[in-house]
Amino acid sequence: MADGFLGHDASLMLDVVVCALVLVVPTLLMSIYLVKFRQQFLWHRNIQVALGVVLLVAVGAFEIDIRMHGGWEAIVNRPGSEPRLVGADLEYVRHVLWVHLIFAISTPLLWIATIVLALKRFPSPPMPNEHSALHKKLGWISAIDITITSLTGLYWYYIAFMA
Repeated sequence: MADGFLGHDASLMLDVVVCALVLVVPTLLMSIYLVKFRQQFLWHRNIQVALGVVLLVAVGAFEIDIRMHGGWEAIVNRPGSEPRLVGADLEYVRHVLWVHLIFAISTPLLWIATIVLALKRFPSPPMPNEHSALHKKLGWISAIDITITSLTGLYWYYIAFMA
């Protein structure tokens, strides 16, 4: 899992996660559209559960990849090569990562709560009921959180590998 495929000298799993971050928000928007405007509750449920599973697997593999490489700084500044980021640039990337991690940690917690409660409280096949109001609130908070996670993650990748 050493070399990525996007051409920016990142690890394979870092590039996979970046692609997932690019795809998750449009997929989420499509799911929201299907439930809000088309009342396609089953499609919405299935897309959300699939997104949750895909993201958990991608992030899990990413965490293993980061540990195998000795941390994100070892990926950014590969041993044996000229350091890409030093001094103030490295500090800035580190600060952006901390902001990203606030959202990246809260996102799976919110999504797990939203999905688990929905699976428990909605009938099968899903349809609106007394849980709908709470589900909408949790869903919008989760959607905003994953959007910010995606934007901050993509920005971090840009400043760490492309800028």
